[in-house]
Amino acid sequence: MRDPRMSAIGKGLRRRGRLMAEAVRPPRRALDAVPSPRGPGGPADGGYTAPPAPRLVESPVFVLSSVRSGSTLLRVLLNSHSQIRAPHEMHLRTVHVHLSRDFTADAMRALELDRTELEHALWDRLLHLELTRSGKRIIVDKTPPNTLVWPRLHRCWPHARYILLLRHPGAVIASLTNRRTDPDPAGITAEVLDYSEKLEEARQNLDAHVITYEALTADPESTTRGICGYLGVPWEAAMLDYGAQDHGTFRPQLGDWSETIRSGRVQPARTADPSVELPPRLRQLARAWGYPED
Repeated sequence: MRDPRMSAIGKGLRRRGRLMAEAVRPPRRALDAVPSPRGPGGPADGGYTAPPAPRLVESPVFVLSSVRSGSTLLRVLLNSHSQIRAPHEMHLRTVHVHLSRDFTADAMRALELDRTELEHALWDRLLHLELTRSGKRIIVDKTPPNTLVWPRLHRCWPHARYILLLRHPGAVIASLTNRRTDPDPAGITAEVLDYSEKLEEARQNLDAHVITYEALTADPESTTRGICGYLGVPWEAAMLDYGAQDHGTFRPQLGDWSETIRSGRVQPARTADPSVELPPRLRQLARAWGYPED
C-alpha cells in the first residue's frame, strides 16, 4: 500500500519543480520571436541581424591600399611613433566564428548576437589585446585585403579612421609582376583592378586621409606629419629612422619582406613600366588619383 505521506511529498516536489522552471523560462512570446535557424552544413543566423555591441577599441585606424603599394613601409614608419602601434598584417577578415550546434544561433540571438557580431567582438578583442600589450594608445592595421571588405570594417567600427595609400596602378602591376615567379599578366591586371575599384569606392565614401606611395617616399617627413595631424598626435623625427626600431619579423603573409624594407631606410619609389598598357578603367582611376597620363 502506498504511503499517503510519501505521495504528498512527491506532489509537493513536482509542483516546486514546475514553479522553478516557470521562473526561469522566458515568456512564450519571447520564445516564439526567436525561431530556430537552420542552414546547410550547420546552423545559420536565420536572417537575424544583431545590433552592434560596445567596442573596446572605438576608433582603430586602417590603412587601405592595394598589395605592393608600400603599406609595410608606412606601417613601420607609424610603428616607430611612441603613441602608435602598427603590428604586422593581422588578417582579421580571415578570423571566423563557428557555431557548431543547431541551437547555438538561438542561444546567441537570445544574447542579441549573431555570427557576424561575434566575429566583430573577437576582432575588437584582438586589436585591444595588441594595443594593451604595446602600451600605446592608437592601433593601426595595415592588411591590404582589408581594402576589399572595407564596408564591413566600417560596420564593425563606425568611428574607425582610415588612411588611403594610393600608388600608380601601372607601378603596382610592375611590382607584382617582378615579385611572382610565374606571373600571369591578365590575372595580375585583374587583381590590381579589383583593389583599385575598392580603393576608389572607399575614397568616395569614407572621410579618409589620402596619401600616395610616391609622396611618402619622396617626402616622408611632410607625409608623416600630415598623418600625425590626422591622428591627433605630435610628429616625431624618430618615425623616419624606422630601422632603429623593432618591428617584428619581416616574412611572407605578414607584409613585405624584401631587402628594400629590411634596409631600414626610405627608398625612392619605382615608377610604372611605360611598356605596360593599362586597361581604360585603370587609366581612368589613375587620372582620378592625380597621376599624369604618361
